Amino acid sequence: MSAAQSEKYEAILDAAFEIFGKKGFYDTKISEITEHAGIAKGTMYLYFKSKEELFAAVTERDWEQFMGDLLFRLKGADGLSDQLERIASHHLEYYYERKAHTKLFFRTPNNDPQLMTIMQRFLERYMQTVLDVLKDSGLPDADFYAKAYIGMLDRLKMDILFENGLTRKALEHRVTLTVRLFMHGCEPEMNG
Repeated sequence: MSAAQSEKYEAILDAAFEIFGKKGFYDTKISEITEHAGIAKGTMYLYFKSKEELFAAVTERDWEQFMGDLLFRLKGADGLSDQLERIASHHLEYYYERKAHTKLFFRTPNNDPQLMTIMQRFLERYMQTVLDVLKDSGLPDADFYAKAYIGMLDRLKMDILFENGLTRKALEHRVTLTVRLFMHGCEPEMNG
């Protein structure tokens, strides 16, 4: 792909991310995306055969960035608690930064095989990353704990996406509480 083609490709994905995120898959028209990207409607079909394929490409690019950023954050971590904090912070900040794009997560094409494959691959990679962190720390039953930790974060993601007044400071506090709960259970924090 030439530099000009790559630039158009990225412009289409950027525009699609914005429109899909605000309107959802079914309420988005290809003409809205191409207008936002500043290209002719026919040009879009040189890159993507269908709206489903475009949505899948937007999703895949976003999740690839999620995983790349997470792996980068984990490189400098010091110990299990720091790694868990970086995972939680990354997971929750990802959704916090996409609050205006909630329909990207909830109004998606039904039963699109390409999208389902991308989602499964992402979830497996994410789970494996968390699992590796827990296994490397020597935690027994790491598979169970990896699922539980991601489950905790996914539940908190819903608050982020649907609580309008949630601040970044509140998000950071939830990261701290999540790591503490995971590491120490429900025991009250001892002061002193």
